[in-house]
Amino acid sequence: MHFKNVDTTKELPVMENFYTIQGEGAHSGRAAYFIRLAGCDVGCVWCDVKESWDSNEHPLVSIENLLLQVEKSETNFVVITGGEPAMYDLTTIVNELHIRKIEVAIETSGCYELNGAIDWYCFSPKKFKAPVEEAYQKANELKVVIFHPSDLAWAEEHAQKLNPDCKLHLQPEWSKQDKLLPLIIDYVKSNKKWRISLQTHKFMQIP
Repeated sequence: MHFKNVDTTKELPVMENFYTIQGEGAHSGRAAYFIRLAGCDVGCVWCDVKESWDSNEHPLVSIENLLLQVEKSETNFVVITGGEPAMYDLTTIVNELHIRKIEVAIETSGCYELNGAIDWYCFSPKKFKAPVEEAYQKANELKVVIFHPSDLAWAEEHAQKLNPDCKLHLQPEWSKQDKLLPLIIDYVKSNKKWRISLQTHKFMQIP
């Protein structure tokens, strides 16, 4: 669910926002300010932030307020995630962050066309809802969560549709990491275009 009448030039539904370390994917280890928007209709069974799905359970926060908090952190990198952040027009907040010389990334399932001049597009497709075609064109990074061994072949299907410069990551689903990580390690050793992404923030016990 998501707010149908939100004026995204002024406010966005926010589950949480905080300054931390990016724990996974191509920017793993980098200091980043996270803005987690509320609202998602993809419905991943293994989602670890299901409380983000219903945006009506979270407040609308003014873009002005978000920008003040981002500026206070003195970050140079903002990650907009969710939920499914591409459900909303991100043009205003991204433009305002760019005015402040801040790089902006999005983490998205690619199910919606993107509105906003994002610098880094992390595409994490899900089986529960098909991505739009533009996701393959925009993706700087493909991050596929591996929940079952068959997901490796599914990841390859998506990789074939991407531009050759897109970085490819396989990430074990956290609760099955002990079982799946050895399989992923062997796969990456045999398929060198892929890299392994781990949720290092969980190892570090930070948000």
